[in-house]
Amino acid sequence: MAQSRRAVVIGGGIGGLTAAAALHRRGWQVTVLERARSLEPVGAAISLAPNSLRALDVIGLGDEIRDLAAWAGDGGLRTPTGRWLARSSADAAAERFGGPLVLLHRATLVEHLAAQLPPDAVRTAADATLADRGDTARPARVTTADGELEADLVVGADGVRSAVRRALFPGHPGPVYSGFTTWRVVIPVPGVQFASHETWGRGRIWGTHPLKDGRVYAYAAAVTPAGGRAPDDEKAELLRRFGDWHHPVPAVLAAARPEDVLRHDVHHIAEPLPTYHRGRVALVGDAAHAMPPTLGQGGNQAIEDAIVLAHHCDDLTAYTAARLPRTTAIARQAVRVTRLNLMTSRAGTAVRDTAMAALSKAGPALFLRGFDGIADWRPPQRPYASEQTPAGNR
Repeated sequence: MAQSRRAVVIGGGIGGLTAAAALHRRGWQVTVLERARSLEPVGAAISLAPNSLRALDVIGLGDEIRDLAAWAGDGGLRTPTGRWLARSSADAAAERFGGPLVLLHRATLVEHLAAQLPPDAVRTAADATLADRGDTARPARVTTADGELEADLVVGADGVRSAVRRALFPGHPGPVYSGFTTWRVVIPVPGVQFASHETWGRGRIWGTHPLKDGRVYAYAAAVTPAGGRAPDDEKAELLRRFGDWHHPVPAVLAAARPEDVLRHDVHHIAEPLPTYHRGRVALVGDAAHAMPPTLGQGGNQAIEDAIVLAHHCDDLTAYTAARLPRTTAIARQAVRVTRLNLMTSRAGTAVRDTAMAALSKAGPALFLRGFDGIADWRPPQRPYASEQTPAGNR
């Protein structure tokens, strides 16, 4: 009986766990090394678009995650006073892209992904260092506190500050500050009714969305120097910046405790890597192409990477060819969108808002067109669509 091949995944986030699950389904022996003491991710919620949901179909998770969708009505884009600039429709988006948009807590997605793996596949509190990237004649080697592991494939899924990326590409400049910081909360806000929305101000963004478990996911962003922190606490900082914005922003802030608020500066990889692999090592997710969250595609692209990597696990050159052009284009689009929705000029903001309102009046399909070529992606292997998805959208 042929011995199964071994993969070592460095990083137990969404991209790493998806890659591990996909490789496990292909018969690989998989070990996931996560430096944190648990798999519970740092973060709040994640938005999964039809492209990543179709990728999750490949490992049998698509429908489980679709069932967690909470957003069933209309939403859209607003100004800080509450005026609607653009309306969006969940039904229109599903019809255009072949499936729903699902917003869920990152911990929920991680739990579903980890359940796809054998109980002993994930090692937490496990620092790992790439010792040798390997080649066609020798395996790759990963050093841990418990000894060295040899692998036919190493997956670098260790995030925006990836040590695996630095080992593979020591001359690459790495991530740069994107120019803004973000805040996120996931909390219950009893009795508050609202339409799902994102609000664009001048150099500031706020979004409020319902989760299926009844909680509210809210996020904010503001143009600010890197490394800043509130002089008191981050809830107070949000009140200063957003406390006079439209309903339900004040209600969300009133319900939040200071310890509920997460703040993180945003960084992205401005200079694309020359390739997403070297030797027997491949990069996925932020380790390969960290991007601003303004398109909501960072986690989605990590999931795509993982599924495509499992498909091309015998030919990493094909993996790079399939992923580098696509993710580079999406990352650049996310940077362009950041410049638009975090614009600081008063005159430019007025022109932007007028244009968005005119675009919305022309039809919701025009507003959705910015996700053409992104949300309609399909993985290279079947099954690439849910049995719940209408056949005409597959």
